Amino acid sequence: MKKKMIFSVFLLIMVCFANVLPPTVLQAGAIEVGEILTDKVDFSSSAKSAIMIESTTGRILYEKNKSEKLPMASTTKIVTAITAIENAKDLDTPFEIDSRAVGISGTSIYLQPKEKLSLRELLYGLMLRSGNDASVAIAYAVGGSIDNFCELMNQTAKKAGANDSSFKNPHGLDEKGHYTTAFDLAKITAYALENETFKEIVSTKTKTICEDQDNKRYLVNKNKLLAKMDGCIGVKTGFTDDAGRCLVSACERDGLRLISVVFNCGPMFEESEALLEKGFEKFSMIEILPAYHYVDSVTLDNGEKASVGLYSLRSFSLPLSEREQSNLNVVFDVPNHLSAPIKKDQEVGNVQIYYDKHLIFEEKIYTIEEVDSKLLKDKIKEILDRWNA
Repeated sequence: MKKKMIFSVFLLIMVCFANVLPPTVLQAGAIEVGEILTDKVDFSSSAKSAIMIESTTGRILYEKNKSEKLPMASTTKIVTAITAIENAKDLDTPFEIDSRAVGISGTSIYLQPKEKLSLRELLYGLMLRSGNDASVAIAYAVGGSIDNFCELMNQTAKKAGANDSSFKNPHGLDEKGHYTTAFDLAKITAYALENETFKEIVSTKTKTICEDQDNKRYLVNKNKLLAKMDGCIGVKTGFTDDAGRCLVSACERDGLRLISVVFNCGPMFEESEALLEKGFEKFSMIEILPAYHYVDSVTLDNGEKASVGLYSLRSFSLPLSEREQSNLNVVFDVPNHLSAPIKKDQEVGNVQIYYDKHLIFEEKIYTIEEVDSKLLKDKIKEILDRWNA
């Protein structure tokens, strides 16, 4: 016989707040979580294309023409930065700037011939000042050529799950065949924000680089939301004639990290802020199942202890509206009793999480400790097993 225990999500949240493992977000079988969680933010954007997702799960909370392929201006530099960080051998040793990076049109940090900067300094110049010359210097330093570096950028995009993008340059100036989608760029940004170096750079409001040189530079981040929004952590502005005003924003509060992307949007700061605020109003990150969650204890037959504790290993969290939270059920399926001997971490049951009638997560249940049998025959068998091992 087995017993099934059904708990509401609210009881589970109160049981254990420890979360040693990162939150797990899975789909059960062919059912995508995003297909059955249908609540969205009610918002009207003037952008040509826009999206808001929750970063760790990728759940879409708002969308408008999210898959339309469009030019993205300097938001391209999100891909440039994470590609450089992941492929560079050294971020901190100064090197001589390639002469081909001097005098690039558009926004600039005014690199000079034979000047020496580190990749880290160039990355700050790239993401705070939006230096097109910095992007070209990075491309030559990391990729050896623009073409090779752009190939690395496209590989980075694929790795992030962005399959509808094409990167032809590292700066985002208008070029045929250079495009992405709001959805792709949101996915790339979510991927990049898992890198602490990237996150630190894009969340920096001001930075001085080349401090020990005559041409010291004081950089101010162009992203106004960093100074205005509580919890804003980046990410990048952009503008060209073809792309219009573009903005990728990220903000995190109480464990919920939201990413918004707007393309060709005149009031890009105002709309991005309003969209993100609506996201925080409607959704919360809910830890449905804590990591290392104590499930129950079960009676042991013939054991040197009367019972053994059970636990589940992985955590599971989702961004949910209040309405959605009320539709969750967590079912623990474990035996009424077990027979000794019992091994530590022996699989004895499972836990399933349902949204309405849809299974969205499943995890195994294990024993907390080893318990020997008190029966003589079991002790003899154990001695013989050890002798023959």
